[in-house]
Amino acid sequence: MVADTKVAVVGLGSMGMGIARSILRAGLDVRGADVNPEAVARFREAGGGAIAAPADYGDRDAVVIVVLNAAQTEAVLFGPQGIAPHLPQGAVIISCATVAPDFARAMEARCAEAGLAYLDAPISGGQVRANDGSLTVMAAGSAAAFAGARPVLDAMAGKVFELGEAAGPGSAMKAVNQLLVGVQLAAMGEAMTFGMTQGVSPEQFLEIIPQCAGTSWILENRAPHVVAGDYTPLSAIDIWPKDLGIVTDIARAAKFSAPLTAAALQQFLAASGMGLGGEDDAAIAKVYARNARLTLPGEKG
Repeated sequence: MVADTKVAVVGLGSMGMGIARSILRAGLDVRGADVNPEAVARFREAGGGAIAAPADYGDRDAVVIVVLNAAQTEAVLFGPQGIAPHLPQGAVIISCATVAPDFARAMEARCAEAGLAYLDAPISGGQVRANDGSLTVMAAGSAAAFAGARPVLDAMAGKVFELGEAAGPGSAMKAVNQLLVGVQLAAMGEAMTFGMTQGVSPEQFLEIIPQCAGTSWILENRAPHVVAGDYTPLSAIDIWPKDLGIVTDIARAAKFSAPLTAAALQQFLAASGMGLGGEDDAAIAKVYARNARLTLPGEKG
């Protein structure tokens, strides 16, 4: 029964916390784990449980891994404190980090050797949709992986795209999505600051462009952060050198030219080099503003 499904969520950052709380609201038994004890404490305050040691995974039917990258995903599963040896046979791993398709396939194979199912399940939708359980999941894996993950997916996602019977296609689709998001973020920052050179204020930009053909979901979501001068990280700058780096690596292997991705990647690297890596990714506008000697809202002239 769904209510009997026992879940662990590894990684209680902005996305993982929302996912864990959504699964908890659905009535499942959820325990959380994070390198930050304060994050675990916040989840316990919300009514969830906590993982104290690798052995605590012994009764978990599903594990949602919501960490930053491939290296962290591998460490969670197979590192010195890896959880794979402690999970019951047949448990399903729901891997949500943005990784290369080849990595997803490798993890699926290693999990199969350990008697575990692996679902290649990157996510999209941001913190708000993580909190309300309406994420989009781009998933690929075996029928057993989907069956084991179904109660969790129903709790955390508004839409699940089933993209294949083996790992890889989910991560490939996420790479396509990240290409578009990264390029659109850079374009938003460039367009807003270009407008400032012509006397178009950020406030006017935000009022008018969302009503025009040049708009996008990313523009409408992130431009308000710039106008408010609030760069509290809902999705940080430093995510993008990693994600766009994955895109360029895949493109290089496919002998595919991706010049827009390369240009956007350089802007995010510049932002990180300016010390903006921990700020919201809308802070990409600061790269253009600094180069043009412009003053964004909330900044001192």
